[in-house]
Amino acid sequence: MGAALLGTTVDVYLFSQKDEDCAADAAIVLGAGVFGERPSPVLRERINHAIALFRDGKVKTVIFTGGQGAPGETSEAVVAKNYAIAHQLPESVILLETSSTTTRENLSNAQKIAAENGLDTFLIVSTPFHMRRAIAIADKLGMNACSSPTRTTQWINSFTQFHAFAREVIAYLVYLVAETVGLYEI
Repeated sequence: MGAALLGTTVDVYLFSQKDEDCAADAAIVLGAGVFGERPSPVLRERINHAIALFRDGKVKTVIFTGGQGAPGETSEAVVAKNYAIAHQLPESVILLETSSTTTRENLSNAQKIAAENGLDTFLIVSTPFHMRRAIAIADKLGMNACSSPTRTTQWINSFTQFHAFAREVIAYLVYLVAETVGLYEI
């Protein structure tokens, strides 16, 4: 078990350093928390990164993902869209996926929306530590996707950064085990 944990830790860390410069039809921005009508700092940086990808001509469409945290709350995707429009991303290039609550659902639902709109290649936008698991899920779904991690995520302090890293190491290890034993059906 120790070797698996160590190997997963190294894998998540090394993959977090990877930024694939791929041509893509769309950026898929994975959801993160919101505070009422405002994106959390983590989601805000994902949105800013997607806006930069669009402005740099790397994508022609941005798909914001993420459902509601609680009944009556605005979905993460809608909050992201509103923030992006306020920061000059044209509404005409935005697609929304508003029902997901997990990374797998973010990607699976976005894949369906993309297919309906003739989009085949993707840059997955998330925090660096989340990228290993997100790309593994995208690969499992058969998506033609590359990683495009945010580089500006502001951690409140070193503890929150370590917590985010440790969470993703455990989440990726659980994903690998669940997939190996057939519990992670896609």
